[in-house]
Amino acid sequence: MRDESTLVRYKTSWKIYLSQEVGQRPLFLFISHMTHPLVPQIIELATPVAEELGLEVVGAVFHTNQRPPVLRLDIRNPYQDTGLDDCERMSRALEVSLDAAEIIPDTYVLEVSSPGISRQLITDREFISFKGFSVIVWTSPAYEQQQEWMGQLVRRDETTVYLNQKGRVVEIPRTSITKVQLDEHRS
Repeated sequence: MRDESTLVRYKTSWKIYLSQEVGQRPLFLFISHMTHPLVPQIIELATPVAEELGLEVVGAVFHTNQRPPVLRLDIRNPYQDTGLDDCERMSRALEVSLDAAEIIPDTYVLEVSSPGISRQLITDREFISFKGFSVIVWTSPAYEQQQEWMGQLVRRDETTVYLNQKGRVVEIPRTSITKVQLDEHRS
């Protein structure tokens, strides 16, 4: 398992956090349904910056309930474990783009992090990369009288996510699924 790396940029100073807590979960996973209106613009701005650095944007959240507000961007290095150097490079490059775009009017804190092992699976590439890993699947409404499913990820196709539960393959319709996340306690 890799540790979650976080680099925080306060307009004038750097603070670096390297979490050793395996069970720590990124906050954006729990509040992704409450997206700040600027997040789509920020992701649109950050994506080409990340691509230029050989990185991928995984997610973003803007915590405006904190003073100063905190913009957290999660990135991934598709070629190796995402490290502090990746976070630092992205933070420096993104700060320049954000300041030039002037989409955040006031002072804010920029955090660039790796999502760590406890992360939500979204893209086809992630479902392929984490085949065989333990995952938790949440459904709404309940599918077969159950809202939470655990098992080894077998695959995902256009209509179904397949889990192996102790040798039995369970097929969960994608239309019922609200979230698929790596199970940090079993992976």
